Amino acid sequence: MCAIVGVFGAKKASTVAYYSLFAMQHRGQEATGISVANGERISIYKKKGMVADVFSQPTLDSLDGKCAVGHNRYSTAGSESADDSQPVFAKYKLGEMSIVHNGNLVNKQKVRDELIDKGAIFQTDMDTENIIHLIAKSQEASLVDRIKDMLTKIEGAYCLAIQSRSKMFVIRDRFGIRPLSLGKLKDGGWIVSSETCAFDLVGAEFVRDVNPGEMIIFEEGKEPKSEQIFKADYHPCAFEYIYFSRPDSTIDGKNVYETRLKMGKRLAKETPVDVDLVLPVPDSGVAAAKGYADGLGVPFEMGIVRNHYVGRTFIEPTQEIRDLKVKLKLSPVKHLIKGKKVAIIDDSLVRGTTSRQIVKMLLDAGAKEVHMRIAAPEIKYPCRYGIDTPTQAELISANFSLDEIAKKIGATSLGFLSIEGLKESLGNNRTYSLVSFDGNYFAGGNADSPSCSDC
Repeated sequence: MCAIVGVFGAKKASTVAYYSLFAMQHRGQEATGISVANGERISIYKKKGMVADVFSQPTLDSLDGKCAVGHNRYSTAGSESADDSQPVFAKYKLGEMSIVHNGNLVNKQKVRDELIDKGAIFQTDMDTENIIHLIAKSQEASLVDRIKDMLTKIEGAYCLAIQSRSKMFVIRDRFGIRPLSLGKLKDGGWIVSSETCAFDLVGAEFVRDVNPGEMIIFEEGKEPKSEQIFKADYHPCAFEYIYFSRPDSTIDGKNVYETRLKMGKRLAKETPVDVDLVLPVPDSGVAAAKGYADGLGVPFEMGIVRNHYVGRTFIEPTQEIRDLKVKLKLSPVKHLIKGKKVAIIDDSLVRGTTSRQIVKMLLDAGAKEVHMRIAAPEIKYPCRYGIDTPTQAELISANFSLDEIAKKIGATSLGFLSIEGLKESLGNNRTYSLVSFDGNYFAGGNADSPSCSDC
């Protein structure tokens, strides 16, 4: 998941990076960091915690320079120390560099073992550290050629912003699995970020998406230079539209809110039910629930209130914290629910923990029936490209039938959007990454491989 931002040519690049990371806080809540280059040196500040808590005005003022890269961390592997946060900085033969990364390298361990055999010493468990070692150890003469050399040795999903003391390099993998967009700042600088919602906050104009397999080079006094490093094999991740991205973002030309609305309408067509009300699980289930209610022709109500001061449970690293935070962050509006047959719409069902607690909460609030509907297909396979679905043993849909799952979560009935329904909602103009649903690991690997996004 993660959020990355790259800013080049801005008068106060650290401030632009800060607000961009603030806009993308939903993509990672464990740690955050910004590094800034001023032509002579790179300064870096990173720490565990949320963006607004980590950075102060004096800290941002100390990060002086016109080029910044920043990162919000989401992880399912590695330690919880500040060492495993980003940017990752190093001094090497050509000078200094700093890297931020969103994605997951599927050949991480193979590359790491080879680097260790050659004498490399690792400080973290992040696959991002593989990247910085590969660049530092490359025998190519220039940084751009070292980056190209590194790219031939890594496989999987990645969006990278690599900063030297005077340049910035932005790369998206040839599958375009994770999103990355290019924008123009009002003062003439440039910004690249994981989501376009960052552009809205800093007043940047959307220019285009970074193409799969493309590298963009930013250098002072020059227009950004684009180079197609790999032939594109477009497989954007469907989960960006289902769950990850903010609804006001546009990912690869498609607005997230409108796409979720279509998913809900298709879900109503595929799995209708006789209910009095349709309720969303806030916040990522809201648009799909609105579409489902419209499709059924029944009232839509915000019957569950979310405490916005509690983080997203799906991206918390331990099951104990997930269990507690569900209770802390969601509360029913009892007078809306009591005596009613309700359909509750969520964006996905992974382990079943959250769904079970939500169903119980609605029944305790007096609901007559609770019909759970999921605006995504059943998750049956672990993902190798950066989604928190660790093993098939933890995926409820990989181990139980629809009726068994409904019984386990206590729902009157349960229904999922079909894979074909998801494809239709997304649009059939490109092939999406649906590995969690169909097990098609197009970039190599198999369904038994671990998913360990430690970006």
